[in-house]
Amino acid sequence: MNNSEITDPLFLETVEAIDSGDTEHLESLVTKHPRLIVDRLDHPVEGYFRNPYLLWFVADNPIRIDKLPPNITEITSFLITAVKRGAADSYQFQLDYTLGLVATGRIPQECGVQIEMMDLLINEGAKPGGGLGALAHGNIAAAEYLIERGGTLTLPVAVGLARMDDVKRLVVTAKPEELLIALTAAAFYGKPDMITYLLSAGVNPNGYPKNNSGFHSHATPLHQAVYSGSLDAVKLLVEAGADIDARDLVYDGTTIGWAQYMQTEESTDETQKKSFALIADYLLERKQTS
Repeated sequence: MNNSEITDPLFLETVEAIDSGDTEHLESLVTKHPRLIVDRLDHPVEGYFRNPYLLWFVADNPIRIDKLPPNITEITSFLITAVKRGAADSYQFQLDYTLGLVATGRIPQECGVQIEMMDLLINEGAKPGGGLGALAHGNIAAAEYLIERGGTLTLPVAVGLARMDDVKRLVVTAKPEELLIALTAAAFYGKPDMITYLLSAGVNPNGYPKNNSGFHSHATPLHQAVYSGSLDAVKLLVEAGADIDARDLVYDGTTIGWAQYMQTEESTDETQKKSFALIADYLLERKQTS
């Protein structure tokens, strides 16, 4: 979502005050127009940011301006207080959802305010959740913090955080879908030790995690291992029977196609390019000899 898509002039002005860190103007607008913290923006586009509340904009997730003002935590605190006073019925929902946006967002992490904002939101009553979404977006520190603050530790999260003792404890009662998500997490982060353990526990390397897993549901664990750039992770899955010809459900890309794309389109340096080239060569060789 871009600011240009906000058709409500008053709402747009308020969002721009958040983006610029103009606390004085923001406070004036919210005080004069209480609807700003009560009503949701009319933005019926499908997705996780459909019809957002004003508070949700503090996370810049989805990315609109690629940055946050230095006083974003102060701004968030003001908005939380305003919501608590003027929109009590939606307070918990607004808070919990904002925490999710901050924990999974790239911009709060890059701006160095992710944990600080999460701390504020949790202190004000947001429920920590389990951290899987944060892990699926590469925010390991955020996931760790959610667990520290009372979030539920699940098998996939324990895998992503490399908590082997917890993995061994949780794998015993995990259902097949949770096992697949755990293997997906291990593959996403290119963790050969976790992949080896989960495979030895009988986890099927083929399948697609559900939409609510936190990880993209269109890709198999082998796709995710390719994405991680870990040849060792890729080899472990292939040798365990992962389907090299499996296609992702969005772009129709095979695992070989992913490796070739990462090599030519996504790699930022020669070391990365070499890693993806080795993966592509290995997968092609295995396909030809199978």
